[in-house]
Amino acid sequence: MFLAGIADEAGASIERQIEAHRELGWRYIEIRNVDEKNLIDVDEAKFNQIAEKLDEAGIRVCCLASQIANWARKISGDFTLDVEELKRAIPRMHRLGTKYIRIMSYPNDNWSKSDWRKEAVKRLKELARIAEDGQVILIHENCEGWGGQGPEEALDIIEAVDSPNLRFLLDTGNKPHGSGSPWDICQKVRDYILHVHIKEYKGKEADQFVFPGEGDCQVEKIIEDLLSSGYKGGFSIEPHMASVIHLGKKAEDSEAAYRLYLEYGRKAQALVEKATKS
Repeated sequence: MFLAGIADEAGASIERQIEAHRELGWRYIEIRNVDEKNLIDVDEAKFNQIAEKLDEAGIRVCCLASQIANWARKISGDFTLDVEELKRAIPRMHRLGTKYIRIMSYPNDNWSKSDWRKEAVKRLKELARIAEDGQVILIHENCEGWGGQGPEEALDIIEAVDSPNLRFLLDTGNKPHGSGSPWDICQKVRDYILHVHIKEYKGKEADQFVFPGEGDCQVEKIIEDLLSSGYKGGFSIEPHMASVIHLGKKAEDSEAAYRLYLEYGRKAQALVEKATKS
């Protein structure tokens, strides 16, 4: 078990992201964007520089947060974008020494539920085959797409694709788009969870992000439940308090955002440490 974070919420540059994790005393990092560009999309020279800086700092990448099947890629969109992104990602994952790549399962675009599900499953089966050939694992986040609607759909996408190279990433602060809660999703797919995002919201609209343990997501209960069930993966913070990448919300004060990230990380670590002792 270890702690990590989606580090672009601490700062844009890889140097700032590394600095935050070293200050927290964490050896793992989850990479999404560096200098406002997804790591899979940066050019080869830039990628190599980033990888070298991580090596020099002794920071390991636990997960690559891709754009595959995410909020910006509807079910009606061009599937080759996702295939090509995964194929680009695999050698970079090997270079970084990480097996996990975060995906979703395509937001609907006014299709019938049956057609939406059928196409989402078909696409993820193909992506899972590519992942198997590349010896990496897709981890589906309970966010956008078929599998983000609620507990039943979360389990359904895993069972329907039926591949050891598709597993689950539980985000404690993503409100299902249909029914249930993050806790309900955790109970439904616990056996498939390989990675966890710690995020916390409060309010019926899930529009106010707060520190972990201070909202309505039962974050502490989820952590305790996972650890007592034998979970040995990572807990990766995604505060969403100073910036929200998918909404285009940037931090108004970069130094304040950095400090908030550190505070968030320490609060999350305290919850995890408390759970390990209970």
